[in-house]
Amino acid sequence: MKRLLTILSIVLISQINVFAQDQSAYFQVGTSNESIDDAINTVKTALQNSGFNVIGEYQPGNLKNLAVVCYTRPDLEKIALSFADRGSLAAALKVGFKKEGNSIKISMNNPMYLFYAYFIEGVDKHEKELAEISEDAKNALKKVGTEFKPFGGILDKKKLQKYHYKIMMPYFEDAEKLNEFASFEEGVKTIQNNLATKKGDTKKVYELIYPDKKVAVFGVGLLNAEDGEPKFLPIIGDENVAAMPYEIILQGKTATMLPGKYRLALSWPELTMGTFMKIMSTPGDINDTLEGLTK
Repeated sequence: MKRLLTILSIVLISQINVFAQDQSAYFQVGTSNESIDDAINTVKTALQNSGFNVIGEYQPGNLKNLAVVCYTRPDLEKIALSFADRGSLAAALKVGFKKEGNSIKISMNNPMYLFYAYFIEGVDKHEKELAEISEDAKNALKKVGTEFKPFGGILDKKKLQKYHYKIMMPYFEDAEKLNEFASFEEGVKTIQNNLATKKGDTKKVYELIYPDKKVAVFGVGLLNAEDGEPKFLPIIGDENVAAMPYEIILQGKTATMLPGKYRLALSWPELTMGTFMKIMSTPGDINDTLEGLTK
């Protein structure tokens, strides 16, 4: 009996250590000598063969050396929907591509980093399932590369759940309201129509719509050369390209977005204040663009 209790204690402690460990924002999966299009197809096939659904892809800022593939899985979507405060923003995971010379650097956003930041109250209930999804995603991409070198900054669970860049900066719960509609259906139609016309030099990368839950998430490429991805990515670092695209979430009749001063800082946690000051207008520019898509 004592031996059994000892074993159970060891297992419990090891699980706690796994969940409490520091999380890097990204993993460098590996390098490919394929063309960027072929590398994208290889990643998509690896994800689909491992039970994930590819929901979108694009080249951020229309920059030819960058690309992103977005993916999800039904069990992740179900968990995300259980978090009332914009949980579905974490349903879309991403793989980034950056061409350097004749090779393609492939990276992924760390699912657990995102989960801890966006799933706050009640995450412990789903922690084991989320860790399994994260491992499955990494295992799927091991068919593409085997490096999995952490980069982009490291934060632990506690800091991620209370993340803000600096004092007086916004938290996850400080979402910015974009518009209020007469109905959920009107909101979906308005945003879809504006994305179809590429209003504000935008591109619909993906959409996740759950009519029964009155929740919809739109991944939006910000392509305007003056104030979009072509402007801010080269400044803050396109190594973190798997942070894109930005998102609008519609819950019920209300469309919101995460503040740029939170969303960009979380995705670039090593960003210095000096560099952040170089994109002072970017959070407001993103708000204006996404607000325009809801009008």
